[in-house]
Amino acid sequence: MGISQSVFRLTLTSNARSIARVETFLKKIGKSVRLDEIQFHKLMVSLTEAVNNAIVHGNKSDPSKKVILCCEVLPGWLLIMVTDEGGGFNPGRVKNPLTKKNLMKESGRGIFLMRTLMDRVEFAPGKDGTEVRLWLNLGKN
Repeated sequence: MGISQSVFRLTLTSNARSIARVETFLKKIGKSVRLDEIQFHKLMVSLTEAVNNAIVHGNKSDPSKKVILCCEVLPGWLLIMVTDEGGGFNPGRVKNPLTKKNLMKESGRGIFLMRTLMDRVEFAPGKDGTEVRLWLNLGKN
């Protein structure tokens, strides 16, 4: 993958209040790489969804488990990795939120939003947790 230009890290406890720290983390990154308003908001929604999923679904809101955010600034790209300490999951088994029977459900849109807003989304599920990789092309508007 090459050598990163910058690395940012943040460790969160698995409770809903931790999600508020995502914006400060992103502002620090945004200032460093000069994200425009659209890029910032795409990342804000995607990263908030990824962190919420890690806390609620991955770590089952267990305050003894952590969620790790790591951002690497690569040539032309921003890569943000969100890692939980849960039991992993199969992303292929996540239901499509756009089907008629799922449209009115209160949850189930996080992965859809990430895939819609990011240039690339990857999942690395494992028995010791899942890593979600959010890729944003910095040269694209």
